Amino acid sequence: ESDASTRCMDENNYDREKCSTHFLKYKNCRKFWNSVMVQRRQNGVQPSMPTAAERDEILGTLGKMPY
Repeated sequence: ESDASTRCMDENNYDREKCSTHFLKYKNCRKFWNSVMVQRRQNGVQPSMPTAAERDEILGTLGKMPY
């Protein structure tokens, strides 16, 4: 989501209003993965940020993008 928002800014001559949906998705993405990290820390799971394979598995079990 970070790359998408940066790309949007580049393509739209840094007009923030045109990229507001990308910024919202980025914010929701960070919020979602932060909550996953907090839950993993509380459960004693290391590392607190899931690996790429674990992230794919988490998103797969949800059936849709949570953000």
